[in-house]
Amino acid sequence: MARLAQLKLSMTTAVLLISIIFALFLGAIVFFLQVYLNLFGWYYSIILVVAATAIFVLFQFLIGPVIVRFSTRLRYLEPGENPWLESTVKDLADKSGIPVPKLAIVPDKTPNAFVFGRSSKGATLALHEGLLNELNEDEVRGVIGHELGHVRHKDFLVMTALSALPLLAYLIARGTFEAAWRSGRTSRKKEGEGAGAALIAIAAISFVVYIVSLLCVMRLSRLREHYADAYSAYVTDSPRQLQSALTKITFGLSLSPKPPHGARTLYIGDPALAKQEVQGIISRKEEYDLDKDGVLDERELELAMEKEAKSKWLTINRWFHTHPATFQRILLLREIENEMATG
Repeated sequence: MARLAQLKLSMTTAVLLISIIFALFLGAIVFFLQVYLNLFGWYYSIILVVAATAIFVLFQFLIGPVIVRFSTRLRYLEPGENPWLESTVKDLADKSGIPVPKLAIVPDKTPNAFVFGRSSKGATLALHEGLLNELNEDEVRGVIGHELGHVRHKDFLVMTALSALPLLAYLIARGTFEAAWRSGRTSRKKEGEGAGAALIAIAAISFVVYIVSLLCVMRLSRLREHYADAYSAYVTDSPRQLQSALTKITFGLSLSPKPPHGARTLYIGDPALAKQEVQGIISRKEEYDLDKDGVLDERELELAMEKEAKSKWLTINRWFHTHPATFQRILLLREIENEMATG
């Protein structure tokens, strides 16, 4: 349980850090608007900046589910179309104390799943055809438990709101830099130079905030994936179901010839990370093939994944990933399994 307590503390810290960074960022924008550009009074500048941020986040919140539906080409299941899936989702949703989500199938041969929506009551659980075809029922149950964990923790709402903040910082950085460049070309007066310098300062600060807040959001996303994994272990009473599912999902995604989808942050498995993990192991197959039989057995593969997960270079590279390494996820599930076995 210590790991779960650490996860909760880390997630809370990440949310607070993102909030503080963005509050300071908005304060800096108000300062530049008032002192250098002198466009509005302090009171109106604060209202303008906060209102613009709230509108942007609300727009992301409203438009997000629509984009997901159309980009994935999902199809909602009719009642009675898949009795086992419907009963399994209902059983785990009732056990979780949450409304039963709407069920949808995505016409995609890769093994993956995700949830989205504007509220827990209106959430949609979408499963890829590849997931239902390549995983057995126990493994699919583990995946459903993971996705319902996201619904219970309202992860899609939290991540939608917080993910909008780095995007807003980037748009401000790009917009103010272009405005400063145009200001420098069209005006040589001191007032114009002062405004241009202020715009460049805002652009520089915005870009720094974009990078830092993006890293914080990525870390929060990885932590919430771990937390949803843990939730699946407890709600299904079987951590091993999700362990096996994650292994198959990672391997299946690594074989996909299609480029990673733009909304891959929603998924239980990130195709880009899966390809990187498997290709990294394959490129060093001779090193990991301890018995030199030309095949990586289960134990050799586990050791390879563990070694890859400890690589300093890969650790730094994963700062920009939304999902933890597969072995790190399996390791947490094994710890939970041991705890459950010992009571």
